[in-house]
Amino acid sequence: MSIRAEERDIIRELLHHVEHKSTEMLPEVGLNPTSNYTDPLKLQREIDVLFREFPIAIAHRSDLAAPGDFLTHDDTGVPILVTRTESGAVKAYLNVCRHRGARIEDEPCGHSLRFTCPYHAWTYDLDGALRGMPQPVGFDAVDRNERGLVELPAYETHGLIWVVPSPQADDIDMAAWLTPFDEQFSDLDLGGHVVFEKWALHRNMSWRLALEGFQESYHFCSAHRESACSNYLDNQSVWADYGPHVRHSVPLPSLVDLREVPEGEWEYRRHFMTQNFVFPANFVQAMTDHVYVHTIIPTGPGTCVFQCMMLVPEAPVTEKIAQYWRANYDVVRRVFDEDFAIGEGIQRNFDAGVNDSFVFGRYECGLHFGQRSIDAALAGEIAPPRR
Repeated sequence: MSIRAEERDIIRELLHHVEHKSTEMLPEVGLNPTSNYTDPLKLQREIDVLFREFPIAIAHRSDLAAPGDFLTHDDTGVPILVTRTESGAVKAYLNVCRHRGARIEDEPCGHSLRFTCPYHAWTYDLDGALRGMPQPVGFDAVDRNERGLVELPAYETHGLIWVVPSPQADDIDMAAWLTPFDEQFSDLDLGGHVVFEKWALHRNMSWRLALEGFQESYHFCSAHRESACSNYLDNQSVWADYGPHVRHSVPLPSLVDLREVPEGEWEYRRHFMTQNFVFPANFVQAMTDHVYVHTIIPTGPGTCVFQCMMLVPEAPVTEKIAQYWRANYDVVRRVFDEDFAIGEGIQRNFDAGVNDSFVFGRYECGLHFGQRSIDAALAGEIAPPRR
């Protein structure tokens, strides 16, 4: 497989760090006020901006494989219904009847060519148009064209389904939004993968704490001493700050072997875990032979939901292959549990009032980049590009 210039530079930088026993560092230590994790007014502002104006990855394209396939999603606090239309397009709607506000669809997923409200049987097609109502004579003054389901922006990009959880006047230019990752995601061929496992974890911790577990590797050999530490070089990550997105390259010990390999024969992926932060709360985490897609969503003050998909190149055709993927799944679940147990302990400790700020070390680069981008978005300085 060919290697891109960016990846060659990453390898060069890491081999330099290995030789000199160093790591990438920023000029200064940072201080992050603990109110960023505890203030309910700040949280509401984050929800109103980050989780209403930006695209959130909620599914893989195979979750909506055929016209009429649908799924519902509620974790953003917005009732969302997503379906594939008869033309093959992905569309999302508020899962709310335009008659008296009942929930249109209660099933988490399924297949239907029509959506019928359980309250009074108002019926909508896959394009959200109001197609039927019992005893229509009582609604003779109602313009059906104005009573279709309220549409939300939905996009099928790089094999993932993205939804913006509020109506928008203009479409987001997803190609421009994801430009920094375009070549890498195209090489990964996420749409050609299949979902091996999909799960959600509701945790008693700020969404920020969950997010930060993916934004530095300094903690690997303490928090994951028995699970992940030996799989990676200790605290020797390289960062590409795309502002607001971030690429975090975490090297495996095998990277050291490339010192004896001509650059023209270098390969990148087999020597790295690459954590791609897609602002504001999505990660596409590329392992050596499979991919995890994570989304972290606040559900209240001090609570969040962690949603994850494990994508593999093809469905396992033998028990041996299935066991291999299952072993990888078991490891990552253990690592996540270790992270989240610590995060929930931090959340409980806020009440003690010991820290008025947290310290971001010079090599905890992703923490600096993430906080800076959140601040900029809340100040209106960052927004997805529009068509």
